[in-house]
Amino acid sequence: MINSTVDDNGHAQIPDHQHRCHCCHFDSHNNNPQKPIPKCLPKRIILVRHGESEGNRDDAMYTVTPDYRIPLTPKGIGQAKEAGSRIFDVISDNGTSDNWKVYFYVSPYVRTRSTLREMGRAFSRRRVLGVREECRIREQDFGNFQVAERMKVIKETRERFGRFFYRFPEGESAADVYDRVSSFLESLWRDIDMNRLHHDPNDDLNLVIISHGLASRVFLMKWFKWTVEQFEYLNNLGNCEFRVIQLGLGGEYSLAVHHTEEEMLEWGLSPEMISDQKWRAHANRSSWNDKCPWYLDAFFDHLANSDDDDYDEVKSNFSD
Repeated sequence: MINSTVDDNGHAQIPDHQHRCHCCHFDSHNNNPQKPIPKCLPKRIILVRHGESEGNRDDAMYTVTPDYRIPLTPKGIGQAKEAGSRIFDVISDNGTSDNWKVYFYVSPYVRTRSTLREMGRAFSRRRVLGVREECRIREQDFGNFQVAERMKVIKETRERFGRFFYRFPEGESAADVYDRVSSFLESLWRDIDMNRLHHDPNDDLNLVIISHGLASRVFLMKWFKWTVEQFEYLNNLGNCEFRVIQLGLGGEYSLAVHHTEEEMLEWGLSPEMISDQKWRAHANRSSWNDKCPWYLDAFFDHLANSDDDDYDEVKSNFSD
């Protein structure tokens, strides 16, 4: 197995003298090989929202039951079983692939734990490397018991203020959730880098994260470096919907490896964001997408192509 470190986007940082072709996607006889993609990196990271809960069906549940104790409905249990079967098909390439394993991370809430339990019926014990309850991917904290009339007013205020920065009284903002999900991502990559998952590099590694709608959206935001403005346009996942972040042939992770453009449009991704996902699906690891407008153009009104270009215009901008 190759010794490597991993950055916060899943890029392997590997010294040149450690390149070995037995677990990397490159030809050692090629004079200009691509940088290798170690098999110890996960092939997929799959984000799953829990099945329908009693709170999804009836908001009044939040007034008498703590959020973390709200269970799945019978419909939610069925959704979770179906999601497990669908994810099994994705991971196993519809049963054609045999060399794969799965590791689960799950929010501690009753509805996410129950979703995992029902999803697990699709997997045999030999396929499951392990499971970990992870508090940092729990639901956004909306306060304690939630009075329906008060929450309606609060959520209307959130829409005017902005979903990302609005902090619920006695609760959290999406920005707070972003911070703890970012911390979880750092731990996740340490798990991979130090092989705490005890993964055999001859098998494809799949990480399945059973969480909540907002936690999944800020995970994607952090992963792909989306802006706050882009986050505001994202639609929530439906119950037991999932998003597959998959490793492309060049070493970048992308939603576009598994998902279609139509799906990404439905989720609220802009045409520019979708274009970036398509680029990532085929890009070489650590390359730079200079056609992605929000990397620079979203932050600057004008950047000259070189120090000599538009010198007079640049100088005039300083004097305005």
